[in-house]
Amino acid sequence: MSNVKPHAADSHDLIRVTGARVNNLKDVSVEIPKRRLTVFTGVSGSGKSSLVFGTVAAESQRLINETYSAFVQGFMPSLGRPDVDVLEGLTTAIIVDQQRMGADPRSTVGTATDANAMLRILFSRLGQPHIGSPNAFSFNVASVSGAGAVTMERGGQQVKERREFSVLGGMCPRCEGRGSVSDIDYRQLYDETKSINEGAITIPGYSIDGWYGRIYSGCGFFDPDKPIRKFTKKELHDLLHKEPTKIKVNGINLTYEGLVPKIQKSMLSKDKDALQPHIRAFVDRAVTFATCPDCGGTRLSETARSSRIGKLNIADACSMQISDLADWVRELDEPSVAPLLDSLRQTLDSFVEIGLGYLSLDRPAGTLSGGEAQRVKMIRHLGSALTDTTYVFDEPTTGLHPHDIQRMNDLLLRLRDKGNTVLVVEHKPETIAIADHVIDLGPGAGTAGGTICFEGDVAGLRASGTVTGRHYDDRAALKPEVRTATGVLQIRGATAHNLREVDVDIPLGVLAVVTGVAGSGKSSLVHGSMPADAEVVSIDQSPIRGSRRSNPATYSGLLEPIRKAFAKANGVKPALFSANSEGACPSCNGAGVIYTDLAMMAGVATVCEECEGRRFRAEVLEYRYGGRDISEVLAMSVAEAEEFFGAGEARLPAAHRILARLADVGLGYLRIGQPLTTLSGGERQRLKLAVQMGEKGSVYVLDEPTTGLHLADVEQLLGLLDRLVDSGKSVIVVEHHQAVMAHADWIIDLGPGAGHDGGRIVFEGTPADLVAARSTLTGEHLADYVKG
Repeated sequence: MSNVKPHAADSHDLIRVTGARVNNLKDVSVEIPKRRLTVFTGVSGSGKSSLVFGTVAAESQRLINETYSAFVQGFMPSLGRPDVDVLEGLTTAIIVDQQRMGADPRSTVGTATDANAMLRILFSRLGQPHIGSPNAFSFNVASVSGAGAVTMERGGQQVKERREFSVLGGMCPRCEGRGSVSDIDYRQLYDETKSINEGAITIPGYSIDGWYGRIYSGCGFFDPDKPIRKFTKKELHDLLHKEPTKIKVNGINLTYEGLVPKIQKSMLSKDKDALQPHIRAFVDRAVTFATCPDCGGTRLSETARSSRIGKLNIADACSMQISDLADWVRELDEPSVAPLLDSLRQTLDSFVEIGLGYLSLDRPAGTLSGGEAQRVKMIRHLGSALTDTTYVFDEPTTGLHPHDIQRMNDLLLRLRDKGNTVLVVEHKPETIAIADHVIDLGPGAGTAGGTICFEGDVAGLRASGTVTGRHYDDRAALKPEVRTATGVLQIRGATAHNLREVDVDIPLGVLAVVTGVAGSGKSSLVHGSMPADAEVVSIDQSPIRGSRRSNPATYSGLLEPIRKAFAKANGVKPALFSANSEGACPSCNGAGVIYTDLAMMAGVATVCEECEGRRFRAEVLEYRYGGRDISEVLAMSVAEAEEFFGAGEARLPAAHRILARLADVGLGYLRIGQPLTTLSGGERQRLKLAVQMGEKGSVYVLDEPTTGLHLADVEQLLGLLDRLVDSGKSVIVVEHHQAVMAHADWIIDLGPGAGHDGGRIVFEGTPADLVAARSTLTGEHLADYVKG
């Protein structure tokens, strides 16, 4: 029997990639085994994401989209074919990336998964008293009713009919389903000791010399020379709340509107991240958010809260820790809704199994960390009956304590054992260790990367001479001596989220690390409980918002001194040296490429023929500074530009300072004109870190700065943190990476578990004491790491 020829259908056991050239890949050809766990490694920027996401997953998704009708494809994102010669053996790809969940104020963990939808149906069926359909329990549906005459054409005649309709929604009418109401602190809008003409209005952009000054001083509703504190009630109301009113000032027709509605429209209704920094700072000062007094922060109307199953209403169910809610659902026994209860149980059990049992369904989705958001997305796939699909993960261990990484590994292996191909982009040795196959990219980052350095098993990787192989067994030793604190930052009675009246002194002048299992309360302590007067520069993991037009030079403020230097050297306006302003090539509007939209087909981007992708007008490129034109400067890498602006005729200290900071955080290989949309998550966070290092604050709070960093890059980051501390700054790092813990001067460990099992300080002291005591989960893992 042994010489029976295998069936032809069983011979396709590989995904073959030939000649991939996406981003920095240099004609990469590789074979990936199917139904196995393959880990892609390499330094940050070496091309891992370009190969896995930009090539394999992108082509798989494009081919699936093409199976839909043209009508349906018109509603889907159109994907171009990746730059690759051959792709064979692809299977359906499911991408589980680290994109943060939408920060829409009404999006919660329950609405982002299907848990809330199922709970709403459950309450509409079983809740007592019965109040209506599932919509009556939704805080995203407002109650509306109306009546009136409707005119229709019937048989060539117009007929009028009376119609009524009403929708019962569960939205709290006071806060419109947001759970909090915003209040404006009037003291931040004006200085009451001054008059309007003396510049009393302190809102950015409302100076007395500008348009607004002209409107408020000439409107005639109050005396512009009288200090605001002497205004009558009516005058103050007109200044703050007057409805839009047509007025004439110096013969010009204008519209006058009170300050509060004016800033509501111009500043408060916009996405906070999209505002300019000085306006964002003003909004932070002037607007205070308080829990809605009508619904108590539950977002739901009184009617929705009145219907109960047993003792619980839907708001209580959503505020319970998910592990407790799962137990409650298990106890319900109602044959009429049995399939629904089964489905809800499975979803809630998946949360617990994946290590997110400590969340509650009413937690706003925007407050989840990158790692938590990624695991929430995994929930839908765990119970899936699909097999022979390709799962693509982007650093699934981000934000996970070593204790939780073990659970994540088990999940990845379970997905593989169901007959799926699992592709993982990862830096942590604990996850690389479980791989069936490893593909290492490099050797460097950016243009120095993009080639395959090693393919094979984990043992082969360790023996290979690649950067990953050499650093695979790196173990940071505990520091022989630690710095002494120069002062303390006192946090007293912290109760944010799950913290239990925490009192802690965070030492200043040293490298302090806050650690603990996922969900133990680290971020709540460091971001949510800092004293208001502490000069804290917080560098969190919120994404950088940037279009194709923004790049490291614009984001970091580097372009400003460069434009001015070019303008000064050539005696022209600085605006000429901006591809978003006067210097833009008229043919492509400064984009460098021309996009042709082909409706449901993928749009085509062709390099602009007039400027050949340089983005500037031909006459702008005649102007030079230090022998280079502006497009040549933007094509430089950070390292080249640092050298160029550091000495010689092109010396420019303002630009050199920013470039030195970018190089410090390990971004020397980035081109300064590269679009922000092409940067990986780790690169964006380090770009943010470089920009914030120029701020004036004395205390830096970093949230998992090792995200997306290769083992070799972690050493450089530790050097950077040391330099920050040695220059007199205090650095507080929320981190799980053992190398950072070992390098700390002081460790604060939260726990012992997650959610309501956490929220306490379980250890404070030096890393050496933590290892010696082995009293916490962190201590156990750190002791094994240092020994290993």
